Amino acid sequence: MKLGFIGTGNMGNPMAVNMIKAGHELVVHDLRRESATNLLEMGATWADSPKDTVPGSEIVFTSLPVPRDVEAVALGENGVLEGATPETIYVDLSTNSPTMIRSIHQTCAQKGVAVLDAPVSGGVYGAAAGTLAVMVGGDEETFKKVKPALDSIGTHVVYCGPIGNGSVCKICNNLLSMGIGVLLSEALTMGVKAGVDLAVLADAISNSSGGNKRLTEKFPRFLFKGNFEPGFATALAAKDVRLATDLGREYGIPMELSNLVDQRHVEAMLRGWGPEDSDAVARIQEEKSGVQLRLPEN
Repeated sequence: MKLGFIGTGNMGNPMAVNMIKAGHELVVHDLRRESATNLLEMGATWADSPKDTVPGSEIVFTSLPVPRDVEAVALGENGVLEGATPETIYVDLSTNSPTMIRSIHQTCAQKGVAVLDAPVSGGVYGAAAGTLAVMVGGDEETFKKVKPALDSIGTHVVYCGPIGNGSVCKICNNLLSMGIGVLLSEALTMGVKAGVDLAVLADAISNSSGGNKRLTEKFPRFLFKGNFEPGFATALAAKDVRLATDLGREYGIPMELSNLVDQRHVEAMLRGWGPEDSDAVARIQEEKSGVQLRLPEN
């Protein structure tokens, strides 16, 4: 398939790589041309604007940091919609506001342009391996047309229902992931301070009812190594938690625990940890407890 791809950063670049490896032809754009150097070397074509990725592309993808970026690229000057025709399918892979993507869908529909939201989960490692979970919202027939391209980036591509539902699923997922990270840091510092070796404690929990991917996959790569190179940046984690608490307010849902998680991420941002991996948030608990959660290198 001929595809447009906008946003070749930490997540977008490896996704685009896997699309090219799967045999798709890509036209790419990013604010920084150097971020797409490897893609151009693999045969991708450069576009000078989001609008220029559209002609000849069956599907145009975006992978961008925050909702306002998605809105600007989709609907703004020299954006996707300016170059789109009724044959164009636009798919946003970002973690976006459901309200925002529904608004973009409504605007694009006036020009006959189909829109799907398809946020991904699995981090940079999953993006590189092509093993992402992809949560898709929008018209089901359009989803079926797009699925072959999505299969090149993910091993679990699931249709979630109408437009915006993919974003809702992703926000719920990330809220749980970040909340588990905060609670885990409390449980682990408590256990270590009470005398249990961190490796023993982590192993015991991982193989019991408290086991989760944050403990078995993420912490060992980042927190336990003292490695805070993203990864999944704290600024993006904070954004996703805020998307969740904002969505709760929009629908009148009590979010007491989620708001505590939100505030912990706000504190991490105020400390200047936004560019660091989201595991950096656990350092706040480490400081308060006087326990550092590190495992020796094997």
